[in-house]
Amino acid sequence: VQLQASGGGLVQAGGSLRLSCAPSGRTFSINGMGWFRQGPGKERESVAAITWSGSRTYYLDSVKGRFTISRDNTKNTVYLQVNSLKPEDTAVYYCAAAKKDWYSPSVGFWDYWGQGTLVTVSS
Repeated sequence: VQLQASGGGLVQAGGSLRLSCAPSGRTFSINGMGWFRQGPGKERESVAAITWSGSRTYYLDSVKGRFTISRDNTKNTVYLQVNSLKPEDTAVYYCAAAKKDWYSPSVGFWDYWGQGTLVTVSS
């Protein structure tokens, strides 16, 4: 499975972006998709996740109400809509996919990773 992430950029505080992740290859093996982020000097953390069916979601407490993860079956793409951005949201955002059911915030749980897309929020 290959993951292609895109959509990052430079925005002012309060702004919005939509991150996209398009898996390809043996996608039938995927049970869940997730977004992680890694800020400067910080560990990689789980931000949001969604089952391949779209029936269940997970959000990091600090992003609840601001970030929305969704899946478009017709385009085979997972999105992360990020609104009301704060400077502390600045990070490289990574798309990930897991074969196991259903979710863990542990990096080791996730089997496939995209290349990362940088989100920079200016104050």
